[in-house]
Amino acid sequence: MCGIVGYVGYRDCTEVLMDALSKLEYRGYDSAGIAVFDNEEIKVAKSKGRLADLAEKMKKTGRLSGHSGIGHTRWATHGEPSDVNSHPHSGERVTIVHNGIIENYKALKDFLVKEGRCFKSDTDTEVVAQLLDYYYDGDPIATIAAVTKELEGSYALGIIFADFPDTVFAIRRESPLIVGIGEKESFIASDVPAILKYTKNYYLLEHDEIAVLSRYSTSIYDLHYNKINKELKTADWDMDAAEKGGYEHFMLKEIFEQPTSIKTTITPRIVDGLPNLEECGITMEKLNGYKQIFVVACGTAMHAGVVGRYLIEKLARVPVNVEIASEFRYRDPIVSEGDLVIIISQSGETADSLAAMRLAKKLGAETLAIVNAKGSSIAREADMLIYTHAGPEIAVASTKAYMVQIAVMYLFAFELALAKGKITEDECRRLTSLLTQIPDTITKILENKAETQFIASELITADSLLYIGRGLDYALSMEGSLKLKEISYIHSESYAAGELKHGTISLISEGMPVIAVATQSDLFDKTISNIKEVKARGAKVVIVCRDSYNPDKDVADYKFGLPDEVEDLFMPMASVVPLQLIAYYTSVLRGNDVDKPRNLAKSVTVE
Repeated sequence: MCGIVGYVGYRDCTEVLMDALSKLEYRGYDSAGIAVFDNEEIKVAKSKGRLADLAEKMKKTGRLSGHSGIGHTRWATHGEPSDVNSHPHSGERVTIVHNGIIENYKALKDFLVKEGRCFKSDTDTEVVAQLLDYYYDGDPIATIAAVTKELEGSYALGIIFADFPDTVFAIRRESPLIVGIGEKESFIASDVPAILKYTKNYYLLEHDEIAVLSRYSTSIYDLHYNKINKELKTADWDMDAAEKGGYEHFMLKEIFEQPTSIKTTITPRIVDGLPNLEECGITMEKLNGYKQIFVVACGTAMHAGVVGRYLIEKLARVPVNVEIASEFRYRDPIVSEGDLVIIISQSGETADSLAAMRLAKKLGAETLAIVNAKGSSIAREADMLIYTHAGPEIAVASTKAYMVQIAVMYLFAFELALAKGKITEDECRRLTSLLTQIPDTITKILENKAETQFIASELITADSLLYIGRGLDYALSMEGSLKLKEISYIHSESYAAGELKHGTISLISEGMPVIAVATQSDLFDKTISNIKEVKARGAKVVIVCRDSYNPDKDVADYKFGLPDEVEDLFMPMASVVPLQLIAYYTSVLRGNDVDKPRNLAKSVTVE
């Protein structure tokens, strides 16, 4: 969940490292640090807090100057956020940055202490630095290979050795890492946006591959010293995609990018008016054979899976289980040959989801990955793969990635239903056509953002609130609640509206906000009855419903209207937009850092 970078070249290393880290700060911002070869001596600058705090500290202590080095932005795991626990960490001759968790660090640390080693920090990372230093015999590759055989857990490491100036070494296991290739310069980074300003060309490191970066060459070896020839990849993002583009925050920019992201994702997968996922490895014959489907994901991606379950079961009549990845692994799931396990992950590196996918494959199921990051671990290991072409999503709170995940689930559900003979080809064409109209609907909804600003102004003093809905609306209330709590820090929970009387309604007090989603025609009257129940007990109700419904005062205090012409089935893609905007503006009005909410990181690469 941390971000690491490294640079060797002709540019000012400090400038490059700080700039690259600014593109990775969404991965963690508890602390930041860099190590640079300054006059052929490794010098370190690091600080608790954000990258800006490190920059301010260097103004006082002196700026590091050189042409090679490594950098880190931290999401704390072992050891509280502090200057001492910040990366980089050093032995006497070795300095490293690390993303991941070393599971056997305690045993290794006990060994090193017995050998006379002294530790300054509480981190697992310093154990790796000290172990590298302990084994170092003048051969960096041999030392790295020897040490990694003793490490258990996940890691991406950027390493510099005091007697190898202008050289950066790197290795990964589980945690992501790329090697960027420029003109007379090389980079390592946890993610592509960090290097886009300098190059679009990069290598994907596989597990236990060692990269050796110098100014004029980059070589990659396995643990047996064999040199590896790898395919040079080219990023299809440009620098503008990773910048704010005039918006106040990345999150707002990404909300407004949703219409384009949907079009980019679904258009190549529609042929002659029908969904066609053959280029993803999905055929009608395969689809017809699946009798049971599992959707496994975490957080927002799991909520996209819940929407997918409603769609698949309604249209294709195939049973779907939606599982939290961290629970799926440990409950001995009943998965077998002939089942399909769909893994949804924005980053493609989510540790629990990756482990769940590996378990599913071991149990004999076929796996389908829905991811946004090309070349990610989940993308590479899945049997079938659908890329969501959302472009880079920088804000920690996911919006457009969620939207395109849902869009893919619609296409999948349509084709599955057709393959199973549950809908006709004409109906499949009609549904697919309606899906292609959703981007214009979202654009229309975004024009009414002022309404969500007003609603947000009514929420900012709340201590707690509820989201309620039925059916697909309940699925949306789960996502709306998560968005609000993760960036506004207001306690928020979502409940199926029909469950209120089974305990939850006891939480309602005078003036407590309740956001009710009521877009499903066949459930509308029942939902309105549930809304009246909370309103009668003093709740301040915001209703998200169709334009044509005008609630009485005994139903709602505020309304956000959605276009009447949108069919019930597609309402999740419409109704999530005001929920995203309400969360965004509530956070802004409370003075929070919208793009970097406290305690969270974008890519969860540890369990």
